[in-house]
Amino acid sequence: MIKVNALGEACPIPVVKTIQAIKELKSPDSVEVLVDNEIAVQNLTKLAKQKNYGVRSQKLEEKKYQVILEVGETDTPSGKEKEQEEISCIPDTRRKNMVVVISSECMGTGDQELGAVLMKGFIYALTQQEILPSTILFYNGGAKLTCEDAPTLEDLKFLEAQGVEILTCGTCLNHYGLLEKLQVGNVTNMYVITEKMTQADCIVKP
Repeated sequence: MIKVNALGEACPIPVVKTIQAIKELKSPDSVEVLVDNEIAVQNLTKLAKQKNYGVRSQKLEEKKYQVILEVGETDTPSGKEKEQEEISCIPDTRRKNMVVVISSECMGTGDQELGAVLMKGFIYALTQQEILPSTILFYNGGAKLTCEDAPTLEDLKFLEAQGVEILTCGTCLNHYGLLEKLQVGNVTNMYVITEKMTQADCIVKP
């Protein structure tokens, strides 16, 4: 049995470590993964079901869960299948339906340079919150923050890996000539933006 310690790790790290451990197997065997939250257990169970692995889990103590995946002889992917392996995270339902809307490169009014620093700090601060938003919407000048060379890309990619939906207005990207430079999330339209905002439990606008 290969053992993987993913305690304290946020998705997608437990899934990534587990996939790496499975690839090291030379014959049918088990992989034991230790995680500290139920969302990670769900993500590993989802992985197991996608790959037809046997899987069982149990709570060992507070903030400590054991997940065991049984990998059969024909279960391990190879070649192109490994390259195309997708890792997805189940959003944390504790966050309810919080939507963050960002309509500018700057936070606040007055000094644009200061506003850009504040916006970068705001997006970084989002990554540090215990409860993350369900969706972040970018439109007008905010669309620039999801594109090539934006100072916010690393933090936005981290949030996306945690299951946060990142959506940028396609009309806005087209207006700024950035349609081919989107680096994180997906392109959306005003209907979806309106739908996300009207159905939100709360909206946060920096």
